[in-house]
This record gives sequence, structure tokens and C-alpha cells, in this order.
Amino acid sequence: MNIAFFLTPKHEVVFETVESTMRQVLERMEHHGYTAIPLIDKSGKYVGTLTEGDLLWKLKSTPGLNFDNISQVSVKDIKRRVKHNSVYINENIESLISLAARQNFVPVVDDNGTFIGIIKRSDIINYCYKHMDKN
Repeated sequence: MNIAFFLTPKHEVVFETVESTMRQVLERMEHHGYTAIPLIDKSGKYVGTLTEGDLLWKLKSTPGLNFDNISQVSVKDIKRRVKHNSVYINENIESLISLAARQNFVPVVDDNGTFIGIIKRSDIINYCYKHMDKN
């Protein structure tokens, strides 16, 4: 099976750029109810995933930082504590499942590393459940 079957394309994905501010990311995550979002650079390449935990650690470890001044903090200055790996669109299903077991979503990139979307763990589980039910 091709992993593209599970792909949620970029235009349907909530993501941020490394040029965004901490406040922009926090507001976007709050608005959509997400605990993590993919980050891309100016050229559209996937550079990592930012989590609520990353934001909280930045807030905790930066003296004087509070909700009133987080708009002064650039996303590129926030350390990401966990590396969320991506998969290439032409990788096998085993690579995808291995990552999905540890990540709520798996970023998908093309051969140039350009972000093209995500695969949600819930979509994989729902697919498996539907096919188990038939057996």
C-alpha cells in the first residue's frame, strides 16, 4: 500500500513558519485545539514540529517572559525538545507505522524535503479498524 493513501495535503493542514512568533503559534494551536503543529521554512521545507511542551519550557526557562510579551519571541528561538521525524512520500508503509506509533501525526515530504502534508495516526488506526471489522 502506498502511504499517499493516508495523506492529508498541505492545504488542509495547520502549520506555522519559523518566522512566526510564539504568540502566533500559541493562538493557532489554541484555535484548532492542537497540541503540536509542523514547522516549515521560507522555502517550504519541513524543519520540525513545535509542541505545547516546547512552548511551556520556553516560557518557564526565559526570565521575564510572560503572555504579554511572547509576541517578541520568534519560533526559531524555541528549542524543540523532541525530534518528530518525517517520511518521504515514496516510503513504505512500515516506515510510516513505525513513526506513527510514536507521533500523533507524521509529516510527509517530497524528494526535495518540501512539506506536502501529514498522515494522522488516527487515520491509520481507523483504516485498520475498518478492515479488521470485515474479517
